[in-house]
Amino acid sequence: MKMPKKPPKQDVIWGEIRDNPERFFQIYELIKELPTAGRYLHWDKLRYHQPPEGYSHEEWWYALKRERQFLFKAIPLCDKNGILFKYLIADPIPEMLHKIDQGAGGFIRMPEPITNPDTKDQYYVSSLIQEAITSSQLEGAATTREIAKEMIKTGRAPCDKSEQMILNNFQTMRRIGRLKNEPLTRELVFHIHQIITEKTLRDKSATGRFRKANERIVVGDMYNEVFHDPPPAQKLKNRMAAMCDFANGKNTGDFIHPVIRSIILHFWLAYDHPFVDGNGRVARALFYWSMLRHGYWLFEFISISQIILKAPAKYGRAFLYTETDDNDLTYFILYHVDVIHRAIKELHEYIKHKTERLQAIERELRGVAGLNHRQRALISHALRHSHQRYTFKSHQISHNVVYQTARTDLLDLQDRVLLESNKIGKTWYFTPAKDLEKKLITLD
Repeated sequence: MKMPKKPPKQDVIWGEIRDNPERFFQIYELIKELPTAGRYLHWDKLRYHQPPEGYSHEEWWYALKRERQFLFKAIPLCDKNGILFKYLIADPIPEMLHKIDQGAGGFIRMPEPITNPDTKDQYYVSSLIQEAITSSQLEGAATTREIAKEMIKTGRAPCDKSEQMILNNFQTMRRIGRLKNEPLTRELVFHIHQIITEKTLRDKSATGRFRKANERIVVGDMYNEVFHDPPPAQKLKNRMAAMCDFANGKNTGDFIHPVIRSIILHFWLAYDHPFVDGNGRVARALFYWSMLRHGYWLFEFISISQIILKAPAKYGRAFLYTETDDNDLTYFILYHVDVIHRAIKELHEYIKHKTERLQAIERELRGVAGLNHRQRALISHALRHSHQRYTFKSHQISHNVVYQTARTDLLDLQDRVLLESNKIGKTWYFTPAKDLEKKLITLD
């Protein structure tokens, strides 16, 4: 990722046109003629587009900035120089917010598998695992999804830092669901940071506390180019207090849409970078906390990090566009609402695909009497993964049930000769029986 080109200074452009009355009025006519809808371009992109006829790129940029300045709403987040951040509701933000409200805040068009108590836990756990893996991969975790899923589902201990990061994220996401009704406090943010960074920091004392003045943290690349130099450590206590007030709705007079408030909270924590490590994961966790707190319950099943991971440079540019253009958060909000919309769409498509596939398998299992929905799900999975190993723990986690229920399910499938068992150490492992399909056909 390269640092975006910084926009030309408005006072410099103004100095070039103010002494030319004719050009002055032409520029202001251009401002009136600019379309209210269209792409919200940063200078880094706009300089490659064709400007309106008869105008330079700089004059076009000046007109756009003058048009925007009357629409901005300030928020109580300041940069390290004391200048406020701001945003405006540019198109297509209103339409996207409406779709998010419909698709994640109520039961309108909700897929039946996640409103059905018998099956929703399976999708809940699958989503937590997906977010845990991709959020960790964004921060450098290097392991395959299959290995990570196996670790979480079997309950085995992590083998390295990457696996520990993923396990920590999984436990954090489960915890967020139980913390959604609590107001945000510094202690709560520290608690989330402790879970996220457990056993992953070189300095164990750095977990659950602010970075110190001698722990200089910057965001940069391997070539030592600095993209972001966060506020000094001595200001973090007051800045986090202001962030918590904002998250709890204490310090804003104007209405801020809950989704935008959640997005700004994500940006705020990432901008302040209050910890020596784990800032990105904490920022995304706080976004989930805020969305769930505001009633967007579908976010227990949605992974934004899997969308971000597909094009991580866009994620970084959304931060940089904001910082390099007068603290204009509109860039980050536009990026984030698009990520949310795509994540909701992917969830619906995933559930549709899973439903169609499970329906086909269920037709094969229709003649099998006495199997509950968890056992049918396991057998459906076993038909496609003949070498998979299941344990009481993995079944318990996959379906969010108590240990005894998981044990009863697997032993019953063993009695029906659909699973075979083998004990290694203190753990019983269950594998699909040989000729499983034939056994299902002959099973009463």
